[in-house]
Amino acid sequence: MRPPSLFPLFAEVSTLKGVGPKVLPLVQKLAGPLVRDLLFLSPSGLIVRRPMTATTATEGMVGVFDVIVDRLIVPAKPGAPIKVRASDAEGFVHLIWFGGSAQNISRLLPKGERRLVSGKVERFNNEVQIVHPDVFTPAQADDIAGVEPVYPATQGLTSRIIRKLVQGAMEHAPELPEWQDPAWLAKQRWPGWRAALAALHAPAAEPDLQPDAPVRQRLAYDELFAHQLALARRRRARQITPAPVIHPGDASERVLAALPFTLTRAQTQAIAEIRRDLASGEQMGRLLQGDVGSGKTAVAALALADAAASGFQSALMAPTEILARQHWQRLAPMLDAAGVPTILLTGRDTPAERRARLAALASGEARVAMGTHALFQDAVRFDRLALAVIDEQHRFGVNERQRLQAKGDPRTGGVHLLTMSATPIPRTLELTQYGELEVSRLTEKPPGRTPVTTAVVPQARIGEVAKRLKAALDSGAQAYWICPLVAESEASDLAAAEARAADLRRILGVEVGLAHGQMPGADREAVMADFADGRTPLLVATTVVEVGVDVPNASIMVIEHADRFGLAQLHQLRGRVGRGTAASACLLLYGGGDDGLGETARIRLETLRRTEDGFEIAEEDFRLRGGGDPLGLKQSGFPAYRFADPIRHRELMLAAADDARLVLGRDPDLTSPRGEAVRVLEALFDWRNDRPGID
Repeated sequence: MRPPSLFPLFAEVSTLKGVGPKVLPLVQKLAGPLVRDLLFLSPSGLIVRRPMTATTATEGMVGVFDVIVDRLIVPAKPGAPIKVRASDAEGFVHLIWFGGSAQNISRLLPKGERRLVSGKVERFNNEVQIVHPDVFTPAQADDIAGVEPVYPATQGLTSRIIRKLVQGAMEHAPELPEWQDPAWLAKQRWPGWRAALAALHAPAAEPDLQPDAPVRQRLAYDELFAHQLALARRRRARQITPAPVIHPGDASERVLAALPFTLTRAQTQAIAEIRRDLASGEQMGRLLQGDVGSGKTAVAALALADAAASGFQSALMAPTEILARQHWQRLAPMLDAAGVPTILLTGRDTPAERRARLAALASGEARVAMGTHALFQDAVRFDRLALAVIDEQHRFGVNERQRLQAKGDPRTGGVHLLTMSATPIPRTLELTQYGELEVSRLTEKPPGRTPVTTAVVPQARIGEVAKRLKAALDSGAQAYWICPLVAESEASDLAAAEARAADLRRILGVEVGLAHGQMPGADREAVMADFADGRTPLLVATTVVEVGVDVPNASIMVIEHADRFGLAQLHQLRGRVGRGTAASACLLLYGGGDDGLGETARIRLETLRRTEDGFEIAEEDFRLRGGGDPLGLKQSGFPAYRFADPIRHRELMLAAADDARLVLGRDPDLTSPRGEAVRVLEALFDWRNDRPGID
């Protein structure tokens, strides 16, 4: 239940003075439906207005001029600007409007009347002109602030209108109980919440707009703290949910003995962490993340065997049929030989196959089910599901994960969850997106993995690359050729996959497969299966091969226009080679000549050339994104913060995570005075109800 003290903030924005039928949809689109949302709209800049005259005006600065209106100049030609000539004691000030009504402008600036006009100064023929000025009467002189915040404007809603609405909204902002530790506030020299919000909308200088300004830090920390509280609550709820007790047994030992390599130290540690969770009697929630080829599948196989050894069933879900089938082809022989019957469920099963496999699951005969989304369909029933393993979990929605977990047996408790990610995750993102999960990291690769030689090559040498590629293919190698687009575009010089496949087929004289995102899924998987089985020596593709595809014979990766790809994405593409015993290479082609390669792109390619360490690459990728790539952050899984910048406020996030665990550890029901205040904070940001990143 929302605390009554927050009712004014959760009132509809339509209740504010000045928000009529025309303005309402614009405000809702820009900020949101609530008064709170308008107050959480941060200024994006500021205007410093300085008194000026026609002779002292400085071009490029914002001035305030005290003028007398001389005349309105209405153009004879449609579409030409409307002009008003005004003057002060020292010269003329020309006011210009592109569009608008001459009648309205004449009412705003009556001939012979005194007005105060303000705007960015330009000079034309050595005389001052201002385009679309702000106009005030002498009685409104006190309304002209020397420093004004600027808000993100939208069509039909100027920054000036937004500023007035925010001022009205501030009157609804109540004094709230302090939810932060007083000693922490004093140490940081932060103001109270309402004072911080008021100061946010009244910046005095440019530094007040920066992420490290005390006001911004205070509000960012509140938001991060609310988010981490929600994650900590989820973690706590999971930890008190009973779940089946699972121990390793004979099947586990047989699977371990059948592995074709010795476990790395990191794998051994991850298995120990997972087994500790499974034996605890509490529901496991663990993220297993590792670099390309770090051996996550082997760790998962032992967890599946442990569940079977304890008399339970488990499920392994992958996002595509080709990945699900790949897991099954790798693991089923090993598990079956260890006495763990394993089935594969996909959308392509024949009716007879599906009936038989569903019956085996329902009876408990099948101990492990592998598959795609088909696993959580209503017709799929388990006898004693105790463990769900989700590969490439970021490609599944929350609802899909929950539907699979819901197939557990209520009599034995909740289903343990092990999620896997092949993309190393920076620690800050790990904290924001997976803060409710325990994390195991695989930072080593099993012995025998072939290093990949990486070279950065100008696009102009593509003919030489093709010549060397032909020699390699003629000797029995297989290769990927990655293109960033699917069809030719007049607006871009990126190589199209279709055009490149035709060129390579002609130049190399070999069979060339083509896989891209616009193909029907069945056709794409058939092409990739031909490549995996060795029937096609060269696969031209878009980034559909980015994650999970395993073709040990493929030893060459060519990436066109590599400077247009993200660092983590390039690393994942490179990870498709070096999976067998042959010497492997990755060629990063870049276009536009050396002068056309931007600094960030240059750093990305140099980082790839220098290291194969996915965790180092992930941190560098995170650093390069900075605060100016909201799309990239969004695609990386960041919640949509209003105040916080997960990169620039990294240390605050770590502190917020610690504080959230401390608060809930001392006061799990939040009944203390601070706990009651923290409840207000949670309701204020409403992370658990209307925010991405929390499910």
